[in-house]
Amino acid sequence: MPRRRRVFVEGGIYHVYNRFARGAELLKDEEDASRFLAFLRRARDRDGLTVFAWCLMSNHYHVALRAGAVPLSRSMGYVQARFGQSFNRRRRSTGPLWQSRYKAKLVEDPTYMHQLIVYIHLNPVTAGVVGDPVKYRWSGHREILGKAGAPLIAVDEVLSIFGSSLRASRRAYVRSLEGARQASWRTELPGRLPWWKREPDRPLEPVRPSAWIDASGRGTGRERRRLTAEEYLELACGGLGIEPAQLAGRGSDRATTRLRCLVTALGVERWSQQPRALGQLLGRRADVVSRWVRWGGERRQDDTEFSEEYEGLDGALSDAGSETRELRAGKSAKSVGPGT
Repeated sequence: MPRRRRVFVEGGIYHVYNRFARGAELLKDEEDASRFLAFLRRARDRDGLTVFAWCLMSNHYHVALRAGAVPLSRSMGYVQARFGQSFNRRRRSTGPLWQSRYKAKLVEDPTYMHQLIVYIHLNPVTAGVVGDPVKYRWSGHREILGKAGAPLIAVDEVLSIFGSSLRASRRAYVRSLEGARQASWRTELPGRLPWWKREPDRPLEPVRPSAWIDASGRGTGRERRRLTAEEYLELACGGLGIEPAQLAGRGSDRATTRLRCLVTALGVERWSQQPRALGQLLGRRADVVSRWVRWGGERRQDDTEFSEEYEGLDGALSDAGSETRELRAGKSAKSVGPGT
């Protein structure tokens, strides 16, 4: 039976969690833990993730993050796959490392954010590894306290959840950790945590505007209509003023390779395209297209001009989709007419 497709919410806050197969304690090795963090940092920078909390235990990890426009499955799939490949290559071993694909819970109630951050950073205390989380190196707790350089966490954004000034927020955060030591949810497995459970029906208060939700409660992320691979390729190439044949040709000059990376990376990362389908249209194998996608993702991080062109093309395609929907809606209204 195929796995159920996950619904991705652009700008959504997620509690991400996974465990190694057979309870293996692979992150006990500091070099392996450092490599995992390096891959997570790379995904953060490349895909626009905002990290609120993280903790690496010997046999599992927890991350609280806000997703960007790139689907979370691509970001976390990259982290787990690259770590697994690196581990197996260095240890000369084979086989899957992870118990399953990562687990992710959309945190829909913002009142749980305090608990989520505290829960993750108290993991080593709950497990009896340390008595004070500040003594544990492999979590974001020390970053929030300003005791670690180059933080993975968006420290100011996390502290703003707990207060309005640096000192007051840190004090409130520490008090939250101290108060949570007696909370029953602190020792629960992820599936039994309050924000993982299905909530009973209840009245809802009006949604406040935020960076990702407007005053009416609608998402402010770009709307991307479903496109076939052929439709996507035609629109993307049209937006760049080129013909699909230019990408499908045998040319291997730098400019053509750059365009291939741009179009395929945007298609796979944001427009739900599959490398195999794009490859069939471009006369390339799926692994070749996947390589272009990977190069495009790396260029988006390192090349400002490429990143601006990537975002500009994404916006142009989204706008084109909106105009098409409005045009169709207008035609539909005219066809119905008044008094029908």
